[in-house]
Amino acid sequence: MSAPILILTEVALGPSERKAVEGLLSGGGPELEVLVPSGRKRRLVIDFLDHLSMLEFGKAVEGLSDKGPDPQAARSIAQTALNTSIAALEGLGAEVTGNIVEGDPVQALADRAASIGAEQAVVVTLPHAVEDTFHTDWANQAQRKLGIPVLHLYAGTGFIGDS
Repeated sequence: MSAPILILTEVALGPSERKAVEGLLSGGGPELEVLVPSGRKRRLVIDFLDHLSMLEFGKAVEGLSDKGPDPQAARSIAQTALNTSIAALEGLGAEVTGNIVEGDPVQALADRAASIGAEQAVVVTLPHAVEDTFHTDWANQAQRKLGIPVLHLYAGTGFIGDS
């Protein structure tokens, strides 16, 4: 059995992510571990610019006054995303587990990778124009911090980022 593959995702995984992960599995398949952060630190200006760049004017304005979900609601959202993600990956011939992580998601990924000896990671995000342009997105941070191959997938699209 090969080393586990870690998957950090900010949204529930679906068919396009399942297909990409399936391509990473060989033979018996390594263990897959999904990490979903509970909540996300607000970045008002960056979130505003991201929405504007995607021509999401309503969301951009709405985000200026939105305080985000309370911690309990954020944890519930993360749990739903985790359960959905695990279900999406079942049947690939690999054991699938998962955890909700608190704090910095990239640091949590790095800590978990070091503790289990992961040899590759997958980071699934929505498009974030500002972070993607300046290579400050989770996938690029993980690539620098982990020193192992990191596949960056844009959620629901099947497109691969450039980390």
